[in-house]
Amino acid sequence: MTKSRPTLTTADRRNRLALRHRLAPSAHARTAAEAADAVVALHATDAATVYLSARARTAGLDVASMEAEFYDEHAVVRFLSMRRTLFAVSREMAPYVDSGAARAIAAKERTTLLKHLEEDGQGLDAAWLAEAETATLAALDERGPSTGTQLSAAVPQLRHKITVFPGQKWETVQGVATRVIRQLAADGRIRRDRPRGSWTSSQFRWIHTDPWPQLPPPEARAELARRWLRAYGPATEADLKWWTGWTLTETRKALAAAGPDEVLLDDGSTALVSPGDTEPVPEPEPWVALLPGLDPSAMGWADRGFHLDPDHRPALFDRAGNVGPTVWWNGEIVGGWAHRGDGEVVWRLFADHGTETGRLVEDEAARLSAWLGEARITPRFRTPLERELTA
Repeated sequence: MTKSRPTLTTADRRNRLALRHRLAPSAHARTAAEAADAVVALHATDAATVYLSARARTAGLDVASMEAEFYDEHAVVRFLSMRRTLFAVSREMAPYVDSGAARAIAAKERTTLLKHLEEDGQGLDAAWLAEAETATLAALDERGPSTGTQLSAAVPQLRHKITVFPGQKWETVQGVATRVIRQLAADGRIRRDRPRGSWTSSQFRWIHTDPWPQLPPPEARAELARRWLRAYGPATEADLKWWTGWTLTETRKALAAAGPDEVLLDDGSTALVSPGDTEPVPEPEPWVALLPGLDPSAMGWADRGFHLDPDHRPALFDRAGNVGPTVWWNGEIVGGWAHRGDGEVVWRLFADHGTETGRLVEDEAARLSAWLGEARITPRFRTPLERELTA
């Protein structure tokens, strides 16, 4: 006799998001590391996103406290990982993310860099690259935290220029410093330290660090799948494959090791949850959140239909699929927001959700504006609604 599958409704999925992503006030985290763990990893391509995503999940944790976690305690670290994207993860999660996703990306990055060096024709090869890396690490040991510009001034090898894609229509001459530093970071031999400028800056200083302990990649991928299912389930194989950037084979093996249960969704399709995680969670109190561009709660699935009306997608996403700042009401994206040059946080809802919703959004916008203070936020990937609101 076939065992019947439990059903989790759209409302159930939104309740899970509210509580497990730490967005409902009663579920707020205490630290940025806890906020990162709640969603497995925070997007970090845009420097401001990490802070704004953590703020939304921690009842307004201030910038100084986050900076202490990032740069003094190293409780949250940034590195290139899933989908060849920069993420910020807790120190506890870092070895799993590193072995489960980042190591393979670092190997591809090195192959690509060596190919560019060979095609350039100046005789720069793997031995030269190893010398450049050693010299860069030595400079960091001598100088301490340094920017790419400072390292280029200290390390002659980093001042080389190479021709990338020679003879092709997109041929260009590039400095090699950025590529060498990127490779060292991908390999876990250097790590981002305090930025040059404010917390919104992406011009980081670098420090010499030891690579993360290496775990067997299948074991690391299985643990990543378990954590992701807990945070994002119900979800599908396609969702996990998209989120990680793994091959289909890697995704299926990781899921098999994680041993998920199946549930039914509203439309009769099946989805996956953590083993035994098939019951609805309690409905939280009414809540709103103003989440930044690239926030994990908007980017965690390939199919986001349960929390976003497809008709609203063109206003909130750019052409490459990057989400802009979003307004959330009880687990659903109901609008977008932007930060104007005068410091005002402005927002627009796609429909009338009642007086209470409007009041809560207005209150949250005022709190966010006060929290930002003199800082000004312009998303790296600008979207139609965000541009319209700041025009």
